[in-house]
Amino acid sequence: MEEKKMGLWHWAGVVFLGFIIGSGFFIYHKYQKIFGPTLSLQHYPDEYLLVPSEANLEDVLQVLDSFQVVPDIALFKWVAKRKNLDETLHSGRYLLVDGMSLNGLANMLRSGQQEAVKLTFNNIRTKEQLAGRLASQIELDSVSILNLFRDSKYAAKVGSDTLNFYARFLPNTYLVYWDIDQRDLAIRIEHEYDQFWTQERKQLSEEIGLRPQEVIILASIVEEETLKNDEKARVAGVYMNRLSKGRPLQADPTVKFALQDFEKRRITKKDLKFDSPFNTYLYPGLPPGPIRIPSISSIDAVLNYERHKYLYFCAREDFSGYHNFATTHLQHMVNARKYHQALNKRKIYK
Repeated sequence: MEEKKMGLWHWAGVVFLGFIIGSGFFIYHKYQKIFGPTLSLQHYPDEYLLVPSEANLEDVLQVLDSFQVVPDIALFKWVAKRKNLDETLHSGRYLLVDGMSLNGLANMLRSGQQEAVKLTFNNIRTKEQLAGRLASQIELDSVSILNLFRDSKYAAKVGSDTLNFYARFLPNTYLVYWDIDQRDLAIRIEHEYDQFWTQERKQLSEEIGLRPQEVIILASIVEEETLKNDEKARVAGVYMNRLSKGRPLQADPTVKFALQDFEKRRITKKDLKFDSPFNTYLYPGLPPGPIRIPSISSIDAVLNYERHKYLYFCAREDFSGYHNFATTHLQHMVNARKYHQALNKRKIYK
C-alpha cells in the first residue's frame, strides 16, 4: 500500500513537473513572440506605417493584417489592449523595422514616437499646385491647405494678403510631422520665412526700395524669365530700371499667368490686351501678387540686381536659354526679329 502511495506521488510529481515545464515553455514562447523579433516587412509596400488622425486601433490592426506585417495579429491585439492602445493611440508616420517586437510596436504607437517628414517643394506656379504638392507628403488634404491660403484674417495677421501669402512658402526642405495640422503648418512656414529674411536681406530690400513682399513678386517674374542663375541679376536689373523710370514692366510671363497658359511660346497682340491686374503691359508697376513661388536664387538676384542701363531683353535665337539685352527699343526690335525668325523656322507659332 505504501509503495502504491509512493507511486502515485511519483507520478503526480512527474505530471506537476511536466506542467511546470510545459507552462514555462508556453510562457517563454509567448514572451519571445511579444518581446522578441517579430515584424516582417516582406509583404509591406513601405517601411512607414501611416496612422491618420481619425484612425482607431481596429484600423491599424486591419492595415497590419492586410499586409502581413504581424504574423500573429491576435497576439498583437492582446498586447495592444493590455497597453490601452485603443485609448492612447497617436496618429503619425511610424518607421517599421524588420524584426521589431510586438511590444516595441505597441510602445511606439502609444508614445507617438513618429518619424519626421522632409517636406519639399519647388517649381510651383499656383496655389492649387502648391496645395497638391504639400498634400502628397502630409496628412492634410489640398482643400484644407487651400483654405489656409485663402484665409484673409490669417494673411493680414502676418502682414500679407491672400494673393501673396502662399509665396511665403519658400522652396526648401522642412522637417515636419506627417500629421501636422493647418495651424502648426502655417506657424512653421512663417518661422522659416522670418528666418530667411535676415537683417542683411532686409537691409538690401530697403536699399533697393522694395518691401520683402515686392521682392518676392519681382523674383517670381525673374524666375519665369530665365532658368540661368548667372543671368538672373541682369534680368532683375532690367525690371528695376523700368520701375525707376516709371515704365511698364511689359513682362511676358505675367501675361501667361493672367491667361493661365504657361506653355505659350509666343505672345500675340491679342494676348497683350487681356485685361487682368497681372498683365504688366496694361498695368504699370508690379502685379498684385507673385506669378509663381520663386527660388531663393531668384530672390537674392533681385536683392543684388545688376546695375546697368538695359531696358529690354529677348530670348536668344539659339534657344540656349540665355537672352540678348538692349538699351534702345530699336536694338531690341532687331533682337526680337531674330528670335521670331528662329521660332518660325522651327514652326513654333503659339
